[in-house]
Amino acid sequence: MLTELCQELHNWFDLIHYSGRFEVTGGVFTASFLAPGQYYRIIGSVFNDGVHKYTGEIDPDLTDEVWTGYVWALGIPKAVIDLADQIKLWNDKYGGAESAAMSPYTSESFGGYSYSKGGSGSSNSATSTSWQSAFRAQLKKWRKL
Repeated sequence: MLTELCQELHNWFDLIHYSGRFEVTGGVFTASFLAPGQYYRIIGSVFNDGVHKYTGEIDPDLTDEVWTGYVWALGIPKAVIDLADQIKLWNDKYGGAESAAMSPYTSESFGGYSYSKGGSGSSNSATSTSWQSAFRAQLKKWRKL
């Protein structure tokens, strides 16, 4: 979720960019320039592009690969990480294909049944069409243009 959130914000909270040849072996990415627990972004890999948390240990989200590209050391604030967790919970509850919130229609009617999505009310309402609209107010603080 952090990859999608940072992309939506146009803000990667990048501190330093490193370029070169990098490697994930046995699910482990080793980088002397990252601190344990620090987030980093991989760019230019076939399998591992995105935001990851550095552990120096086996990461089940990483696929073995050697690539030439970039690794950005990130300084993502805890508030943004917490927001990503909230968005994930919202998506788990309201983001499924079967959810009325994900329907492309604002209203529908057939066989004596009809519904309309609300257009006003709380920005965290389940009737919002996406997590971006549901969390608009919280995202605004961190957005870069």
